[in-house]
Amino acid sequence: MRNDLIYGLHAATIFLQKKGKQVQTIYLLNDKDDKRISSIKKLARKYDLKIAYVDKQELSRLVGEVKHQGVVLEVSATKSQGENELLTLVDTIENPFLLILDGVQDPHNLGACLRSADAAGVHAVIIPKDKSTGITPAVRKVASGAAESVPFFQVTNLARVMKELKERNIWLVGAAGEADDTIYKVDLKGGLAIVAGAEGDGMRRLTKEHCDFLVKIPMHGVVSSLNVSVATGILLFEAVRQRSK
Repeated sequence: MRNDLIYGLHAATIFLQKKGKQVQTIYLLNDKDDKRISSIKKLARKYDLKIAYVDKQELSRLVGEVKHQGVVLEVSATKSQGENELLTLVDTIENPFLLILDGVQDPHNLGACLRSADAAGVHAVIIPKDKSTGITPAVRKVASGAAESVPFFQVTNLARVMKELKERNIWLVGAAGEADDTIYKVDLKGGLAIVAGAEGDGMRRLTKEHCDFLVKIPMHGVVSSLNVSVATGILLFEAVRQRSK
């Protein structure tokens, strides 16, 4: 199994804090030194980790022409979690709060959704294995540490998982522009899974059919739809508002 790569100061720092023992090598830009780099060096000493000082060309060779901010971690590949692990987790939680993303393929959108999920206190993010992006270096960079803090599950059969969640008294609320009710008219307390679809096309037909309710975000301008990560944030925090009462 190939090792994973993580780049970006914040993503690297959070990974070191939470999973430092999984880090194989820390690559640092040889002419960069500031407070955040010093913090990474301190964490490296804590876990007795190897630091390699390299030039920009080597960092680009590792992760491509991205904003790596002078730091790249090579880490042991994380074993993906699937349906069994998800249901085991759900069975330990009273009133689970979940996010299902059906077919999100843009790493930046997935990373932003993970960041919102972390901020909202979501217990797990669930995606199908097919036609979806997984946890990539770009996702981790955008997520700013949320990829390490929010349990993430890739399932083979999303429809079956949704059925299993229903049997555990978890309501499935899907976002759809054609819905009659707005997000503000549906009860989002108790066991809940917010379901959002892919960029442009939305949820697949079978996913939509497995939802208990379909809701929309009211739109008052000339724009007809929102980016999936923006819409997800709105949906999650309306649920937070209701569940905090």
